Amino acid sequence: MKSNIIRPIITEKTMHATVRSWFTFRADIFANKQNLKQEIEKLYAVSVVAIRTANMHGKVHRVGKKSKSIEATDWKKVMVQLKPGQTIDAFQIGGPEEAK
Repeated sequence: MKSNIIRPIITEKTMHATVRSWFTFRADIFANKQNLKQEIEKLYAVSVVAIRTANMHGKVHRVGKKSKSIEATDWKKVMVQLKPGQTIDAFQIGGPEEAK
């Protein structure tokens, strides 16, 4: 079975959202909220309280000597809120000193 969750999105903005228990992922464009919630709960052994999705449009990039236009594919951004006190290890950037 193909996974709907592609990868976590680790940026400065998403790391600030983890303080409020919001975690951000990149997902398949055709995935729905129910399937995404079940998959995140299964993958990370957490309880999802809320889920938000947004369809993101692929940007156009100019590449090569002739500046050919290449368009990136569309993708879906998924933000999930967990129960208080729960976290996802993929978003733990710092070492054990920063966790204290």
